[in-house]
Amino acid sequence: MTKRQIDALGPALSRYLEEFSDCFERPDTREHLRHYVRGQCSNLPRKSVEPMAVWGEIPPRTLQEFLSLAAWDHDRLRDRVQELVRRDHAEPQGIAIVDESGHPKKGKKTALVHRDYCGASGKVDNCLMSVHLCYASFDGRFRTMIDSDLFMPKNGWDDPERRHEAGIPDTVVYHPKYDIALAQVQRMLRNGLRPGWIMADEWYGQKPAFIAGLETLGRRFVLEIPKNVMGWTRWPRDADTPRGEVQNLCRWSQEMHGQPWVKFHIKDTDLGPMVWESKAAPFWMLQEGAVAGPYWLVVARDVLDPATRKYFLSNASAGVPWEVILHVAFSRWPVERTLEDEKSELGLSHFEVRKYTAVLRHLRITQVSHFFLARQTQRLREKKSGGDDLPDSYGHQRPPGCPSPAPGGSPSPTDHCGPEPSRDPAKKRRRTRLPHQNPLPVLPQYWNPRREVALLHSAAEHIAL
Repeated sequence: MTKRQIDALGPALSRYLEEFSDCFERPDTREHLRHYVRGQCSNLPRKSVEPMAVWGEIPPRTLQEFLSLAAWDHDRLRDRVQELVRRDHAEPQGIAIVDESGHPKKGKKTALVHRDYCGASGKVDNCLMSVHLCYASFDGRFRTMIDSDLFMPKNGWDDPERRHEAGIPDTVVYHPKYDIALAQVQRMLRNGLRPGWIMADEWYGQKPAFIAGLETLGRRFVLEIPKNVMGWTRWPRDADTPRGEVQNLCRWSQEMHGQPWVKFHIKDTDLGPMVWESKAAPFWMLQEGAVAGPYWLVVARDVLDPATRKYFLSNASAGVPWEVILHVAFSRWPVERTLEDEKSELGLSHFEVRKYTAVLRHLRITQVSHFFLARQTQRLREKKSGGDDLPDSYGHQRPPGCPSPAPGGSPSPTDHCGPEPSRDPAKKRRRTRLPHQNPLPVLPQYWNPRREVALLHSAAEHIAL
């Protein structure tokens, strides 16, 4: 945004930042948060401290000290974002999504920098890794980052002198990324934000400790899993019963082989409707040497490329519609989009500070900036008359007379009215008429009724896609 646009939002930004006033001991320090957020929301090509300070007409040293030396509580800043999301944007079927991100950095001085696969550069690179938790409404129209933490590698930061130079506290030690993610989920719950679903990619889905941790917290989840995860589609007598990889179980087991593929409309894209077909069966797996389950094992394949398959694990109860589980399974895009927005629009990876606290504070302030923009986006949507001209959850404009989705819900693909948006015929996918409501197969007698009571969300029976 330009200075003029940011100035027009000045009163709204001031009211918003007042919500964070108790995170700061001094008024002048609190004012630096406003400078930082304004700089991140600006149209500067690079959002590091010096250009943001020059743009805001304050000394660069001021913002540098704000990140590194000033006394303020960045953990409370994070907690306040979660409290505001709970107060103003929470819904029973909201989705919390775990993801990680790499930030390429040169040299060895920046806290926690190490060699790792970095998605930003597409290769093993010198980078910082961060773990994130995103909150999204069920239809994905509202999304914002609610937690961000730095990952310490297992090796390379044991030298006390190097740690001291990078300002790394003694309390910061190695934890696997899935432990960091579980701690983020715990904090979210502690701050009163209780989304209906947890979603994560296959790296987290293959970790038994992560799965067990979510169940201990009483969370309902849909996790992508690799094709080589081992387990059973029939209740095993004991842990020594021979297991199979999910790719083979989904292809050859009696529980899967005898089922027909059921097509589902996932969402609309620029290339046309995304249609996958799916099957599901009960699934048991090993956790700490003991049999755990039953879960849902879900396999889905792209109708235009049947060789492309995804596998998911869920502890949803038998009463949850199958299409709802698939909707959550394909809901990683909000966190991907949020990270993309934070990087491209807010300078998430532009930091040039080296100290641990300064880098962490930069991540947390970026959450504050993104949340402000997410609220403004929602406000502009709601400002439009009657909601009829709001874009639907697929990003299309809703024609006059087309009803808006129910609160907390998402429009059905059969709810679209008016002409289809124009697309390039050469790129258009073949549209298939699909059944909207598909009955979820009934779990066998091994289903634990206590799990059903604990995990079936109180509003699940009212979900309508």
